Amino acid sequence: MDFKDYYTIMGVERDATQDEIKRAYRKLARKYHPDVSKESDAETRFKEVGEAYEVLKDPEKRAAYDQLGANWKAGQDFNPPPDWDAGFEFSGGGYTGGDASAYSDFFESLFGHEFRSARPKGARHGFQARGEDHHAKILIAIEDAFQGVEHRITLQVPEVDASGHVVTRKHTLNVKIPKGVRQGQKIRLSGQGAPGFGGGPAGDLYLEIEFKPHSIYRVEGRDLYLELPVAPWEAALGATVKTPTPGGVVDLKIPAGMTAGKKMRLKGRGIPGKPPGDIYVTPQITLPQASSDKARELYRKMEQELAFNPRSKLGV
Repeated sequence: MDFKDYYTIMGVERDATQDEIKRAYRKLARKYHPDVSKESDAETRFKEVGEAYEVLKDPEKRAAYDQLGANWKAGQDFNPPPDWDAGFEFSGGGYTGGDASAYSDFFESLFGHEFRSARPKGARHGFQARGEDHHAKILIAIEDAFQGVEHRITLQVPEVDASGHVVTRKHTLNVKIPKGVRQGQKIRLSGQGAPGFGGGPAGDLYLEIEFKPHSIYRVEGRDLYLELPVAPWEAALGATVKTPTPGGVVDLKIPAGMTAGKKMRLKGRGIPGKPPGDIYVTPQITLPQASSDKARELYRKMEQELAFNPRSKLGV
């Protein structure tokens, strides 16, 4: 996927004001409108200009796009960093011109195809209106969902200054993460969104919970999945082994003859809730290394005495 330089497409500098961007769009939209333009690539250029304006006209989208930095060049292969928009509040400027599917893969990789408008609600007399709701993601550890914690977070809030340029300011908040919070769940902070108009109330801030990648657990809903290494003799003979959980170490009974890949459930040990999730443990048989003469001798003895063919079910 190629990186798109929206500033070049619009023919403006990176420090252009919002008014300059608006004027450039109007000029180019007239020039390349398919109904009036005689240019051979008018339809393609018209779509490109519309997409560029969709980003640059919106202070939030523009600030997030600018965060990619000046190192990306038009035509360069592009894969967005997984945390490229971390720490940005989005109110969702929405699509303003036609079907969102008309936008490029580059646009969708940054903003998603379900990016919708969140316009001021409940316009009142005297130009009063409620402020826009803002949205942001917050990364927490899986363990935080088991205990409930308080996080101090700093968000970058885009806004237009008196000269018409997009700038960002820091917005610091103390956020209580409730026990049992799930991936994708949203926490609403009343009045922490955009300020209202004409004395109207401020909007709200919605924080979407996302778990940091964990070294041993995988999360699905309230359930956790753990691959547990076991020794060959533990799987063959049965054993009680120490097993980590976010709530502490527990003893797990491995039945004799346990085969690799068979799941075992620790009921109610997953993320708290009503009902709580479970932890699914998949034993993974781990072989000791034949790194010494004694170890190699033991392996040869097993080879001779067990006469084991792991490929017998394959007919070989």
